Amino acid sequence: MKVALASDHGGVNIRKEIANLLDELGIEYVDFGCDCSTSVDYPDYALPVAEKVASGEFDRGILICGTGIGMSISANKVKGIRCALVHDTFSAKATRAHNDSNMLAMGERVIGPGLARDIAQLWLTGEYEGGRHATRIGKITEYENKHL
Repeated sequence: MKVALASDHGGVNIRKEIANLLDELGIEYVDFGCDCSTSVDYPDYALPVAEKVASGEFDRGILICGTGIGMSISANKVKGIRCALVHDTFSAKATRAHNDSNMLAMGERVIGPGLARDIAQLWLTGEYEGGRHATRIGKITEYENKHL
């Protein structure tokens, strides 16, 4: 698995925690930044990462901003992306099992580093169940193919 990782200025600390987790798990990743304390625009990080995941260059992507909301909204504008905004472990498991999410967004101002690591680990190791969920994902893909 190859993961694209990015944050805006509001998610730098948790992004570094997730990078450490990826190192510990032996998962290949590229960190697309940002490493700044001044304000930057989250779409400038979310959209390129989402495009890299959608193209297949990366298997999954993880985005962090202050709330995770802006990153998830931006990423979900890219055809083929299913970015889940997650702030609890149940949702981390469910979005992989049921939604086959290929991107994860979290908010540094919403959760702490320990919970962020737990969420990311569950999401990274979770398996997609397929079955009845595949029909639902298929409907999303069909819509994207018609309208995007």
